[in-house]
Amino acid sequence: MLDATVQTKAVPRMQRSRGAARAGFDGARLIGLHQSGSAKAILPRVPGAAEVVFLNTSGGLTSGDRLSYETDLANGARLVATTQAAERAYRAEDARAEVTVHHRVGSGSHLDWLPQETILFDHSKLVRETTIELAADASCLMLEAVVLGRIAMGERVRELQFFDSRRIERAGNPVFFEPFALDSNILAKGARGAILGEARAFATMVLCAQGAEDATEAARTVLDEPGVEGAASGFDGKCVIRLLAREGWPMRRQILRLMETLRRGQSAPRVWQI
Repeated sequence: MLDATVQTKAVPRMQRSRGAARAGFDGARLIGLHQSGSAKAILPRVPGAAEVVFLNTSGGLTSGDRLSYETDLANGARLVATTQAAERAYRAEDARAEVTVHHRVGSGSHLDWLPQETILFDHSKLVRETTIELAADASCLMLEAVVLGRIAMGERVRELQFFDSRRIERAGNPVFFEPFALDSNILAKGARGAILGEARAFATMVLCAQGAEDATEAARTVLDEPGVEGAASGFDGKCVIRLLAREGWPMRRQILRLMETLRRGQSAPRVWQI
């Protein structure tokens, strides 16, 4: 006779990724470097400003993963900070992945925060918070680019949770704050043309510096990449650019042209170059 007792198997506890990387600069001199877990900070030798390339060796983010990147700049330091590859948020069955980015830009210093795209896969769950603290006379260029799935592979993202907070402060006062939320309900509305329409890639670039609004016209002159909708506005020491595209590749080409324009002819970080 068969045993009718129901045997329940314990659900295995899944390993989660943890990573933190920080780099500090005093002028042109590296004064601090920390990396732990899956987060690494690579310091390539490049002419001009210092450069740090952050890397997540876990290969992507899923349920319960935690990742943080930080920089500290002082005494006129100039830094380009980017990521080695596009960050990927994969399917998450329960808890959300979390990413924290925190940059402190001291007196007379400048930061270009130019991470490569974040790719959101179907059923991904990601919370990201980016904060840039500027001294009264500091400046920055910030980029955030998002692609919904691997479009060339025919992937469609229908279920996800994405919460993204982007904040720039000057001398402790907020000068740019953009909380952004994208979930399955919003995607459904977007498919009807109310929000994203047919766009599956979008980006925001913000130049925050004294006289940054003067860069608006120059930015508009290069907003002509086929397949990309873009707009630029300038006000109160900021130039803000928005991009929408049906695919990530034309948006990437548009971003590269904007980088060169807003960085006054400087080439993009090597990891970005096509």
